[in-house]
Amino acid sequence: MALTTTLLSLVSTFIITIYSGGINSPFIFILSIIVLAGYVSTRFFGKVYLYIVLMIIILIYVMGFFQLDFITNQIPSESQNIFSLASVLFGVYLLGNIFGRDLIKAHHKLYKSKSELENRIVEKEMLLREVHHRVKNNLQTISSLLNLQSKYSANEQVKELLGSCQTRVLSMAMIHEMLYMKDNLSKIDFKPYVQELVKYLMKSANKKNVNISVNIDIPDIMLGIDTAIPLGLLINEAVTNSLKYGYDKNDVGQIDIILKKQEDMGMYTLEISDDGVGFSHKLDFKKANSLGLKLIHNLARQLRSSIERDFSKKGTNYSISFQDKDKHFKPTT
Repeated sequence: MALTTTLLSLVSTFIITIYSGGINSPFIFILSIIVLAGYVSTRFFGKVYLYIVLMIIILIYVMGFFQLDFITNQIPSESQNIFSLASVLFGVYLLGNIFGRDLIKAHHKLYKSKSELENRIVEKEMLLREVHHRVKNNLQTISSLLNLQSKYSANEQVKELLGSCQTRVLSMAMIHEMLYMKDNLSKIDFKPYVQELVKYLMKSANKKNVNISVNIDIPDIMLGIDTAIPLGLLINEAVTNSLKYGYDKNDVGQIDIILKKQEDMGMYTLEISDDGVGFSHKLDFKKANSLGLKLIHNLARQLRSSIERDFSKKGTNYSISFQDKDKHFKPTT
């Protein structure tokens, strides 16, 4: 129906233009207005319609050179001014009352839809922020329960085990706390997180009072939560093992945590090393009796990578290459 009406309007406007002076007709302005009808119908048809109208206007201009009888202005000279006025008024009426009204309605609908989407986004962000806040509180509650339980245990091995679990829980709670406090609810600024985590570990896990300096060399990058949590747990295990087993009481040492961005798109290399006594080269992560070493192996697998050791340096040196999990899944085209 809209297509038929548009074509009839085009034909009738073309005829009126031809018999009212051709290219000099005031009614030719209506042809340009009718193009809007094509855009209102469909986007593809609107482009085709635009080219058709342009060709018709050029055709009218060319026909004027042949001095055809029907091209001359058939409107009586005493009525030409009235016809020009009527043409202008009719054009304004089409723009304002018909196409303009539809455009205003479409604008209001788009504005309303935009406002609704913005409100939903704000609500979603508030809900996500509340989720991170609740998760953080729950993890801290679990940490407090573990700490309380360890105080009621006389077994030193149980206390050590509960203390290790507590640091693992808090390493995850820190991430949710930082996400709750930042504007970005899906990615975390990794460097400040590692700094806070190491600061906590130096206070809680350094039971031997080892004089350790920690070198953190991490660029300013944002990592997804599914990448940051395994990395945080991995750093927690590596640093904790260094503090517990890498040094004797009152030793002096250094722990390095270095994150490098590779040339490959989205790839990173994390290096964690100490200059302590290290452990056997023959020890296999998969077969080790240590829960910490098995966790390091499993966390590397969770990041779709594997942990490597550098035996050419003193102490314990871990290296893991990984990709931010947000980069693993690419939309299909």
